[in-house]
Amino acid sequence: MKITRQQLQELILQEVKSLLEGDPKVGTGKKPKGSGRRLYTDENPKDTVKVKFKTASDIRKTLAKKSFKSKSHNRQSQIINLIHQRVRAAYKNAKNPDTKKRLKKAYDYAKKRKEASKRKTQGMRKKKWRLQKDN
Repeated sequence: MKITRQQLQELILQEVKSLLEGDPKVGTGKKPKGSGRRLYTDENPKDTVKVKFKTASDIRKTLAKKSFKSKSHNRQSQIINLIHQRVRAAYKNAKNPDTKKRLKKAYDYAKKRKEASKRKTQGMRKKKWRLQKDN
């Protein structure tokens, strides 16, 4: 197969563009178009909070950790949403009645914490809006 000079130039140009795009140095995985982040990788392992959601007690312990409480409200909300989504999926897929009962309690607790987080976010937004309105 012969490659013309123009085709070669286009290939080189594409390669240079992909190099200049600035992929994250850490992690491999699928990179969505237009995003500087990769999916399925931990680009900042220092920001990690180990999450357990097998029981409501595990969720309480996770949310009481220093590593969780030291995060910003936005990051805490992300973690609470992650726990909520995972425990919801586990509950829906559970077949064993005992497991389903345990996960139902965990799911209800996660839902309660998620709603509390939402209320806090709304309160913070109202407070910010009032401050901007006053200035």
